[in-house]
Amino acid sequence: MTSPAPSSSTEHARSDTQAPPGTPRFWLMKSEPAECSIDDALAAPNATVPWTGVRNYQARNFMRDAMRVGDGVLFYHSSCAEPGIAGIARVASGTRPDPTQFDPESPYFDPKSPQDRPRWLLLDVQAVRKTRLVGLAELRERPALADMRILQRGNRLSITPIEPEEWRDIVEGLLAGD
Repeated sequence: MTSPAPSSSTEHARSDTQAPPGTPRFWLMKSEPAECSIDDALAAPNATVPWTGVRNYQARNFMRDAMRVGDGVLFYHSSCAEPGIAGIARVASGTRPDPTQFDPESPYFDPKSPQDRPRWLLLDVQAVRKTRLVGLAELRERPALADMRILQRGNRLSITPIEPEEWRDIVEGLLAGD
């Protein structure tokens, strides 16, 4: 489970969901590699995986209200020996109900989610390429990334917006040559 991101004065200045229509947005999406790693995503048909199991309202709202097909994604491995950015992906579909909320055998089952008004959504993510692992320590070394949500104390959200400048610094700076 994830918990809400702490609010801060810099958070209000961030773009989150305010990008003009047609402007690409960028996201960091966490996945536990034991459930779905970048290698698993790349091996999936069309390198596309459904992003199931989101059980935080703020992360769900990002998917529902702000994420669009084509948006860039930093594929982040979490809850593992070496957490960090492990690949580049893109949003490949709009949202639809997450079927795991209705499956009593699923760890993501939600008995309070009605079939006619599902609480939880998913979207498809298409892996573009695997990168070298970029951990938190390396991200913290870059002044341009100081305000990234993943680097803020107490932030545990599984989906967070990335500013265009942060995306460029990571993709064109840290990962340029991968």
